[in-house]
Amino acid sequence: MIHYLAAARLRGARVTALCTRDPKKLAGDWRGIRGNFGPAGVRMDLGDLKRYADFKEMCADPDLDLIDICTPTHLHPEMARIALQAGKNVLVEKAIALTTQDADGMLRAAEKAGRLLMVAHVLPFFPEFAFVVETLRSGKYGRLLGGHFKRIIAQPDWSDDIADAGKTGGPAVDLHIHDTHFISLIAGVPRRVFSTGIAPDGRNVSYLTTQYLYDSTDGGPALTCSSGAAAKKGREFVHGFELYLERATLLFESGTQPLTVLTEDGKKKQPRLKGSTEATAAFTAELQAAVEGVRSGIVPDLLCAKLARDALALCQRECQSVLSGKILTAN
Repeated sequence: MIHYLAAARLRGARVTALCTRDPKKLAGDWRGIRGNFGPAGVRMDLGDLKRYADFKEMCADPDLDLIDICTPTHLHPEMARIALQAGKNVLVEKAIALTTQDADGMLRAAEKAGRLLMVAHVLPFFPEFAFVVETLRSGKYGRLLGGHFKRIIAQPDWSDDIADAGKTGGPAVDLHIHDTHFISLIAGVPRRVFSTGIAPDGRNVSYLTTQYLYDSTDGGPALTCSSGAAAKKGREFVHGFELYLERATLLFESGTQPLTVLTEDGKKKQPRLKGSTEATAAFTAELQAAVEGVRSGIVPDLLCAKLARDALALCQRECQSVLSGKILTAN
């Protein structure tokens, strides 16, 4: 639903078709939809949208240029392959897949079809995180030395699919992959990881803290992250970071600490952020990047499927590190 609302603000593209197996949703009754943030579902006027109950039938529509796959993660590989083989460009929600083998198969399918495979990791499009990317790439405050990220939720109870680790990988994949993707984007994929955490059933990790181990001869950085479903209902979601650059510290925590830059001269400032902080704005920016990718024929680096695949591999190795108590290679 949030993708649909965000797409209403796109430039040079529009939603023309929708596919779901749920007849109520096809009829515009989205009142059962809930999520971590954004508006609750309502009755939607779907106007003259083409509506499909069969995904293959939709992918055969010659008028569609880009298929946006927003299904539970276990369905991503097959649906992406169907769309790619039908000659469509694909944007698929994170996580790219549940296994790196499936992710690699998706990459091969895109290469064989000669179409774009993009993965919707929305975090770099949020203004605070976009500021970090821009700041590091500009070199304004020097290189990244170290820091800590956090992303904590209360255990989801609003969707059977999202609560099923067999369909999503559990919080250590479905939630934490935001962090592994962003860390790899700004610092590169680490060489090794060491994680401690909680796996209530002995298999699926619900909460973890990870050290990302880069080659010390390259100067780091020294990065850690805590993520998972460990919060209580009083604060169902929080994310943020404290990052140490050569000439500044960047602070942010949703709901409590606005993005703040601390500089060497002792000054503290809250930079003016680009873009809106409204719930769907980051998704509009993400979808706009996908549209521009289709126009240019080049996958935007923020939507890179290979980076998404490597972020998945990181999550899996972190979970293995929790269960084994060992430092493991990252890929």
